[in-house]
Amino acid sequence: MSPQHRRFSRRLVGMLAAVTLLGACTSTAPSAKPSSAPSSSRAKPSPSPTPPVVEVTPSDQSADVAPSTPVVVKASVGTLAAVTVKDDKGAALDGALDSAGTTWTSKKFLRPAASYAVDIEAKGPDGTKGSVTSSFTTLKPTITATYGINYSGATVGVGMPVAIQFDSAVATKEMRAQVEKLVTVTTEPAVEGSWGWLDNRQLMWRPKDFWAPGTKVTVNAPLTGVQTGEGKWVANDTNGGFTIGDANISYIDIPGHTMTVTKNGQTMRTIPVSNGQPGPQTETRSGTKVIIERKADITMDSATVGIPEGSPGYYKVDTKWNLRVTWTGEFLHSAPWSVGAQGSDNVSHGCTNMSPENAEWMFNFSKAGDVVQVSGSGRQFLPSEGIGVWQYSFDDWKKQSALAAV
Repeated sequence: MSPQHRRFSRRLVGMLAAVTLLGACTSTAPSAKPSSAPSSSRAKPSPSPTPPVVEVTPSDQSADVAPSTPVVVKASVGTLAAVTVKDDKGAALDGALDSAGTTWTSKKFLRPAASYAVDIEAKGPDGTKGSVTSSFTTLKPTITATYGINYSGATVGVGMPVAIQFDSAVATKEMRAQVEKLVTVTTEPAVEGSWGWLDNRQLMWRPKDFWAPGTKVTVNAPLTGVQTGEGKWVANDTNGGFTIGDANISYIDIPGHTMTVTKNGQTMRTIPVSNGQPGPQTETRSGTKVIIERKADITMDSATVGIPEGSPGYYKVDTKWNLRVTWTGEFLHSAPWSVGAQGSDNVSHGCTNMSPENAEWMFNFSKAGDVVQVSGSGRQFLPSEGIGVWQYSFDDWKKQSALAAV
């Protein structure tokens, strides 16, 4: 290569080196002049929206859901704005949202044999709105359990407990405890009292002592969805209540053959009576009883209390002015056939006999819930033989609760 060619090559290499450096400096420093490139080439891409993510229990299209199953709606991403759960009758299911706004939980049991629709509005972390719908059906019971609140709307005596009576047994202690957790009693004025079970069908709430006249009692029994046995569920709620009337308390002295009738502490009448003759099936029971019902006319048949026709002691007789005090056949009633023994001898089959005039007066004086205290026999009234809540001390009555500590 000639000297002239060598000098030209060195100048070209130097010029290329200068261009490369200039290019490197431009890529790391901000441009001194506005770029001529379109503005869209410089805009940052928009972030993708973040929708809420919601989970529902029971899951969508679930079937045969147990009524005791809670409905739970949970936002695993975002928060809940509104949750509505309605059954096929349009009734809304009560529920509550937690403080974080992420979990809604139902407050009540479900109705058996029903379909439910769940509608949810939610927001993602960036405010993106979303909605979710879900549905499920509850199981159909083999047996629908039924119950009632006794004496609702009535004016009753001072011995009448609140009585929630099932038409069939509430099978287990756990099931009875669930019933107790849901039912409430409100009294005006406030009164100390306790729930207890007389047997597996009768849940009762009694005050510590007899009611004060004028007390108003309200009962709420929201038992829809409660299981009471194998394949057996409650399908309705019930409420009720009653008012306490005058304190009518009668005292029967079996050996003395008298009944002293009082009203609000004042003696109204002392009545000669004849009670049950001695014997395991005829002696009148001692204890604190409550008038269960009033019925002017009854045909009393001993076959209904275990003495069949043809047996010694069988009877079938029409009676008037009847006040029932046990389910086992004890009444206060008119007995014109025993007037000669009334006040002096016990000749009945267990009932308290009075003259027609005294029986009619007593019938008109009395109401369900009035107290009849009977003393003087060796045969004790068993609590389940009638409204037997007063056969317990208050401490022992509290032990009848299915929620009582073992």
